[in-house]
Amino acid sequence: MALATAPADSTGTLDAAVRALAGRKLAVLTGAGVSTDSGIPDYRGEGAPVRNPMTFQQFTSGGPDFQKRYWAGSHLGYRHFATAAPNDGHRALAALEAAGISNGVVTQNVDGLHLRAGSSRVVDLHGTVDRVVCLTCGQFFARGDIAERMAAANPWLDRPDEVRLNPDGDVDVTDIAGFSVPQCTVCGGVLKPDVVFFGEFVPVERFAEARAMVQSAEALVVAGSSLVVNSGIRLLETALRKKLPVVIINRGVTKGDSRAAVKLNAGTSESLTALAKRLAAA
Repeated sequence: MALATAPADSTGTLDAAVRALAGRKLAVLTGAGVSTDSGIPDYRGEGAPVRNPMTFQQFTSGGPDFQKRYWAGSHLGYRHFATAAPNDGHRALAALEAAGISNGVVTQNVDGLHLRAGSSRVVDLHGTVDRVVCLTCGQFFARGDIAERMAAANPWLDRPDEVRLNPDGDVDVTDIAGFSVPQCTVCGGVLKPDVVFFGEFVPVERFAEARAMVQSAEALVVAGSSLVVNSGIRLLETALRKKLPVVIINRGVTKGDSRAAVKLNAGTSESLTALAKRLAAA
């Protein structure tokens, strides 16, 4: 089925999406919009504050204050981020995989909610916040263990019940004097959450797995992503080169709208739930 060459209609209907996808094996790409109903904000949605996230270069080469600022904010936000629960959109995608309609999920999110919702095959394109890696020796640590160490080393750190959580699981912090940054217990090296920072490349093997999921599918669903990040655009291009029908579900404009077969300008939770029911019955 060839893709429409005209710009997708932002008032596209669920019926049109079902017609484009029914009887096809789906690949799914998700972004921050899928997790907003779980209480995790997104970077670019309506009303989102302007953000300048720390870059990989700042974290690794900007001096100790950058690492202190990142880890203090990340520590404050982690317990809020970690207690977020999967929503209906996550559960709908797990149901599509269980029914054999999709081949899994590629996600740009780092929250781990797809796995917790029951999806079996998940490619965490940008990593996951619940693991920590040593940049020197490569040792991995459970985030919960690191959080306990940080709490013990920084008992003075204020941890209010209400914080302004950012999409990557941290909180903006300015008071970093005296903050003790965790170190690798194996080699004493620099620790970093196992997530892809701005300015850092997605691991080659991980992107290859994501691309293989799209290449083996017969259609692509993009849910909750504005497709601004390069990794998402590259997966969209993979689908377009195979002439796969692309359905985009997102509130607001995305960089793929003009090349989608169908664009649903709607919330992901309700749209994915309805879509999963219709496709299972098709």
